[in-house]
Amino acid sequence: MEKMNVRFMIVLMVMSLVLGFSSAVDFRWRKTAGFSDRFTRAVSSVVFPVHGNVYPLGYYNVTIHIGQPPRPYYLDLDTGSDLTWLQCDAPCVRCLEAPHPLYQPSGDLTPCNDPLCKALHLNGNQRCEAPEQCDYEVEYADGGSSLGVLVRDVFSLNYTKGLRLTPRLALGCGYDQIPGASSHHPLDGVLGLGRGKVSILSQLHSQGYVKNVIGHCLSSLGGGILFFGNDLYDSSRVSWTPMSREYSKHYSPAMGGELLFGGRTTGLKNLLTVFDSGSSYTYFNSKAYQAVTYLLKRELSGKPLKEARDDHTLPLCWQGRRPFMNIEEVKKYFKPLALSFKTSWRSKSLFEIPPEAYLIISMKGNVCLGILNGTEIGLQNLNLIGDISMQDQMIIYDNEKQSIGWIPADCDELASLKAAQVFEY
Repeated sequence: MEKMNVRFMIVLMVMSLVLGFSSAVDFRWRKTAGFSDRFTRAVSSVVFPVHGNVYPLGYYNVTIHIGQPPRPYYLDLDTGSDLTWLQCDAPCVRCLEAPHPLYQPSGDLTPCNDPLCKALHLNGNQRCEAPEQCDYEVEYADGGSSLGVLVRDVFSLNYTKGLRLTPRLALGCGYDQIPGASSHHPLDGVLGLGRGKVSILSQLHSQGYVKNVIGHCLSSLGGGILFFGNDLYDSSRVSWTPMSREYSKHYSPAMGGELLFGGRTTGLKNLLTVFDSGSSYTYFNSKAYQAVTYLLKRELSGKPLKEARDDHTLPLCWQGRRPFMNIEEVKKYFKPLALSFKTSWRSKSLFEIPPEAYLIISMKGNVCLGILNGTEIGLQNLNLIGDISMQDQMIIYDNEKQSIGWIPADCDELASLKAAQVFEY
């Protein structure tokens, strides 16, 4: 009952936002956000509709309008990295398949001595071979990379209150891209949403446009919303855990998580965990992965499921007596997982991962485990919470309070309200 009430309140809050300004949106759309009071400018959120799914597409993306005149680009939303970049005709040495024409830079190069360029090279590898420009290279865990230069251009965004803002923000003009092992989807670039100064959120916050808070609600049915700002949720109803100050590059809880299976401890504690929207699946280190697969196989013993060794959708799949149509048909055979994080020496917050948040139904009608061995792909001891395990929850990264929060939500219903359509360009 409490879960239903929480979902209702979130939906009600978004509905009130939509209904509260939709009658005047035509007038307000013509205005540009240009407040002198920084606090006044930061009392509203920026919301984007999210498209995609974990399977079979394998990614979620948002549409961002950039340039003068503004042009649409599909960007992979990634809380695991800072830099936003577009495939760019500078000219392009290597560019991947993309849904839109290559980005044409305005010529507004970011110089090498710019603070954002220095922030981008905190590891000390900055070389100012050409002082008038800031060169960059970003690499991702799946082996993908982008090489280019930092430029500034106009982003066309809309507040939930109907006002438009057109800030000039730094982004990467990527003229040499290498696809990663998991990069099989055509996108125009990446929307960097991390904690660093060069991230779009940090830049908007430093210019006084939004609170330094980001959140997303991804639906298991596909789609959802992404938002900047803190006025789309009731903070008192959110489960919070402090962010790590030592592992400050990513959205990581300060205290390691304890892994639970079926409500009981697995004995695995102090798990270094990162929330990463740039990953479709969840990755556990070898020890945690082996524990989960062992417990699942033991639990499924005697059940009408057997391993489907001919299904290579994911490393571990099971088949039933007949093909499964959806998770509802099979989740009764699986127990929930959870990560328990200490919020203080006496209290804890529980991040629940029910079967539908770690399983998929493959094209062959088998049920597959959406938790993979991260150590095998170079994540070492890291445990990465991907999109599959964050579905149907509102996940909030509050950089002002240095906290990560979550609350159950009907993300499909939020998206179906069409609230995001009001914010589209």
